[in-house]
Amino acid sequence: MKHVSSATVLLFSALVMSGTSYGQDEIPIPDGPYLGQTPPGSTPEIFAPGIVNTEEFIEIQGMFGADMNTFYFVRSDEKEVYSLNVIEYKNNQWQHSIVKHNTSQPSVSPDGKTIYLANNYIERTSDGWSEITKHGAPFEDIDIMRLSASSNGTYYFDTFTPELDTPIRYSRLINGKYEQPKSLGPQFGIGRYNAHPFIAPDESYIIFDSVRESGYGRSDLYISYRAKDGSWGPAINMGDKINTAHSEKNASVSPDGKFLFFSLRTKRGNEDANISWVDAQIIEKLRPK
Repeated sequence: MKHVSSATVLLFSALVMSGTSYGQDEIPIPDGPYLGQTPPGSTPEIFAPGIVNTEEFIEIQGMFGADMNTFYFVRSDEKEVYSLNVIEYKNNQWQHSIVKHNTSQPSVSPDGKTIYLANNYIERTSDGWSEITKHGAPFEDIDIMRLSASSNGTYYFDTFTPELDTPIRYSRLINGKYEQPKSLGPQFGIGRYNAHPFIAPDESYIIFDSVRESGYGRSDLYISYRAKDGSWGPAINMGDKINTAHSEKNASVSPDGKFLFFSLRTKRGNEDANISWVDAQIIEKLRPK
């Protein structure tokens, strides 16, 4: 496990208790887009080391919000309690705060007004975020790990079962109600694990992680493209520049379409993990011609 200094624990505990945000004077964050970070090329790099990814804690599940002025991620404290964090650009500086304690698996809606949290969601209000609300029917008996929404409100989600054999499914919003979930196709149920989908806002592609015999490691990122007739193509492994012998999960693409973010875990149990990013041109390179 990453070492946690006593001073860092005290600082983090104080922030958790108060919910206070902090800015450049306390944790220097360079000005500019992408938290002032130099964009990566075709080889993944750790995102914002020392700012988002730290030596003290575990950071996973990172993504930008719709306006590109908010970066959400999950951080585990010294007691391995996960909380949803945000670094937001306001008052001419990047500031950090905790959105919700004891939660993980976030997915931000394309308009940035809703954050989905597995079987729940929160909505942006005039003074922050609402209380956590359950999705309700027809999802109440489904153990969702991650749910991703398209611009028209269609939900794409995984399902946790002991066998980890349920394919990724979708549910459309019809006349104000969500339909019974349907399988996205047999290519989304191969192997023993198909999880953490990210749907493109226009539903032109979906990225997810899966454990398959043809993979490079514990879990790899796969992508499928939607054809003009609405059908989904085969699940394509995103290749050895993205996938490693370790575990790649929780993909998201920045709203400007330029960068792919994902979690990289190198250990089981007391794990090392970080949020990586890479040029999203890989998505177009893999698209069938």
